[in-house]
Amino acid sequence: MAFSGRTDTAGGGTDRRSALSRYALLPLRVFLGVTFVYAGLDKLTDSAFLASSGPGSLGELMRAVRDSAALPGLVDLALKNPVGFGYAIGIGELAVGIGTLLGLFARVAAVGGALISLSLWLTVSWATTPYYYGNDLAYLMAWLPLVLAGAPIFSADAALRGRRGRRAFRGRRGRRGGLPA
Repeated sequence: MAFSGRTDTAGGGTDRRSALSRYALLPLRVFLGVTFVYAGLDKLTDSAFLASSGPGSLGELMRAVRDSAALPGLVDLALKNPVGFGYAIGIGELAVGIGTLLGLFARVAAVGGALISLSLWLTVSWATTPYYYGNDLAYLMAWLPLVLAGAPIFSADAALRGRRGRRAFRGRRGRRGGLPA
């Protein structure tokens, strides 16, 4: 199937729209992947963020949002060990970003990104008014198409699917008395 050419389908119509729709999530995947890799590296290389107290620290941020969060218990959990929680967020964002960019376990990475965004929305940006000024809710919504569709093209998942499909085809062909697999 050509990206921009006309391809006939069994029904005799063109399949250009279908070809183009396969690429529709690619810009979103690249944006979210790059953003989460950047966010993870930014957190992991910022000694102020990874401190339990002081200006710019995760501990200070959590104390500031504690009373306005939708889930103050989650904030309390982060406050038990802000440095460890900061590393967990940074490593999680980095893993989600890399998985999304490579398309490796893409749906799992997207679920991870959605959960990170959901937790940040329910804690850090919950009190933002009007709600659409907070970016965490928008990120949560952006992850949902990738949760549903995965990474169908330009991905490790697609390459692995293709490899398994070829292996299965060779196995079926060999069992039917055709050429050996």
